[in-house]
Amino acid sequence: METALETIQRTSAISFPGLLGDFSMNPPASFVLFGRNIYFYGVIIALGFLLGITYCTKNAKRFGIREDDVYDLVLWLIPLSIIGARLYFVAFKLDYYLAHPEEIVAIWNGGLAIYGGVIAGVIVMLFVCRRKKIPWQAMLDLIVYGLLIGQILGRWGNFMNREAFGAETEIFCRMQLTAPDGSSVCVHPTFLYESLWNLIGLIGLIVWERRGGRRYDGQAALGYFFWYGVGRAWIEGLRTDSLYIAGTSLRVSQLLSIVLALASLVLLVVNARKKHPPEELYVNKVAAAAAEIVTSEDGEEKRT
Repeated sequence: METALETIQRTSAISFPGLLGDFSMNPPASFVLFGRNIYFYGVIIALGFLLGITYCTKNAKRFGIREDDVYDLVLWLIPLSIIGARLYFVAFKLDYYLAHPEEIVAIWNGGLAIYGGVIAGVIVMLFVCRRKKIPWQAMLDLIVYGLLIGQILGRWGNFMNREAFGAETEIFCRMQLTAPDGSSVCVHPTFLYESLWNLIGLIGLIVWERRGGRRYDGQAALGYFFWYGVGRAWIEGLRTDSLYIAGTSLRVSQLLSIVLALASLVLLVVNARKKHPPEELYVNKVAAAAAEIVTSEDGEEKRT
């Protein structure tokens, strides 16, 4: 069940007075389809998944991976990542959900933690890659592009729900929420910060990879984890709805982000000092195998 505050948030008009002046909007949090309430939060997340998968399948060959292998992974990845994201969220609000067990499965009301989804997704990917004999580092390099796309769009689901915002502020890009009774508050639009941060990261990774910057499998993934960790550590500190470690004032996502960013940076620096022959990159191994000289039935040599 929603609290009174959450009800007000979901019905508040949204404006950005420092950017758009008096313009305001009041987007609905849901719509009715075939007699059922459909939340834009879920629709937007589903769209993010779809576009992320599309990007990964269209660019799979650049990483030496077949489209069919991506689809096989996705069939397991999507449902189990959603379950992981929900379990992570529930775990850090365990007292509440033990008292309201019927709400554990109510993901349509929000409550998906990205880190839980990523952890579950990585575990699933490891099993699938092992079964298909694909280096998991190469697959992860590809998947992080789709993950970024999903995160960029997914945060706009938070916008529709009037959630995942920060503390009160008068910063130029502040978001103003105006309740039906006319009262208003200006807050950090942290959903927007994270969406834009991830968009910059996505563009940077694409440009870097297309220019031949990727020298070893796993490098793009490390770049993503560093970039996302730094941004999330900063943004999480602004939010008012963080998950905390029980009995402490430590924000779970902020702590995890700092550890993730530091670990990724160390690995990037260590690998930068190593030699990475181009032929060791999985996509180059696949290309070399496909280009081996074969002999046709008439004895003529040709390349496949």
